[in-house]
Amino acid sequence: MITDHNLTEIDALIGQLFIISEITYGNPDKDYVVFYHGSLKSKDSQSDYDKIAKALEPYALMPLLRKDGDAVNLYLMPTPDKKKQPKSVLNLVLFILTLVSVLVTGGLYGYQGTLPQDTGAALLELIKNGWPFAVTLLAILGAHEFGHYFAGRKHGVQVTLPYFIPMPLSLFGTMGAFINMRSIPKDKRALFDLAVAGPLSGFVLSVIALIIGLNLSDMSQLPASAAAGTGLQMEGNSLLYLLLKYLTFGKLLPEPPNMNNLAMAIYWARYFFTGQPFPWGATDVMLHPVAWAGWAGLFVTGINLLPAGQLDGGHIFSTLFGEKVTRALFPFLIAGMVILGFFSNVWWMWAVLLLFFGRYYAEPLDQVTQLDKKRRIIGYIALAVFILTFIPAPITVA
Repeated sequence: MITDHNLTEIDALIGQLFIISEITYGNPDKDYVVFYHGSLKSKDSQSDYDKIAKALEPYALMPLLRKDGDAVNLYLMPTPDKKKQPKSVLNLVLFILTLVSVLVTGGLYGYQGTLPQDTGAALLELIKNGWPFAVTLLAILGAHEFGHYFAGRKHGVQVTLPYFIPMPLSLFGTMGAFINMRSIPKDKRALFDLAVAGPLSGFVLSVIALIIGLNLSDMSQLPASAAAGTGLQMEGNSLLYLLLKYLTFGKLLPEPPNMNNLAMAIYWARYFFTGQPFPWGATDVMLHPVAWAGWAGLFVTGINLLPAGQLDGGHIFSTLFGEKVTRALFPFLIAGMVILGFFSNVWWMWAVLLLFFGRYYAEPLDQVTQLDKKRRIIGYIALAVFILTFIPAPITVA
């Protein structure tokens, strides 16, 4: 319990670092113990925040710093109880289930022939065929999530181990993975580091996997039309994927038999954004499982870097440009997804998800301290990665 004597001591401590112009005590509706309006005495808000937080530890209080025009608001809040780290049994079970699911999915990818009738023999055959895809994809997803995990630990943020999500017989055999942030990041720099570490880690492994996988892949000619009762599935292009295919094979793939009298730039702009017309009879790369996993990694990276809400891109964009700019961009992002959804309906699903969950942004304890120059440069690199990895028409089926 905070006594009047404690409040006098606290006011004196705060006054050493903060020019106080207004004090409000104990507002139960706002959950704060003391509210100060004024300004910090120094320009080093990060250092001042750390000093204030340290001084308040004996009183079981934590500071919240908020900008208020040219002034600063300082709220003293009760320090929440530290949450116990959940047991890792669930993480392990989900990982094993995801591993099996991804192995089976990878085993079915490009499988030629008939599986054995015996269930055990069929499973072994799928594992034998599926491990290159499974190991590569899980390494990419693991790098992404452990990038978040270790960045969180570095900044003292309570984070869980990754939860992998199995999704049998889906495109990749998994819906990815996530970690749960169980405490509030100290400032924008901590939030930025935690957000950017995941996609950049996964991006590096995805590029390596694609380079290796494309060199293991062969070019072939697509059929001129679909045989009765069959279909064909085409992966979409990102700028980086197009570039890596060109560097590997010396061609923009898929290379159509003709461009219907369109200029190359117009044909490729239409195909890049819509996946149409379907390139029947084109020369294309038949992706090795490692390359398919690398493509999936780029796709996941592009999704995670969307500048909205609790996605990594939302954290990066809001800490880089401010929440106001990020919120102003949101309607245009949704409109773009609705338009792209006419060519790939996965974007309609994402538009709905973001309408419900994409308008809420993480609020670190210290919102006064801004990103430093090094982090801003890394932020611009992350935006470049988003542009390079975003796939407007992820999957086209004909």
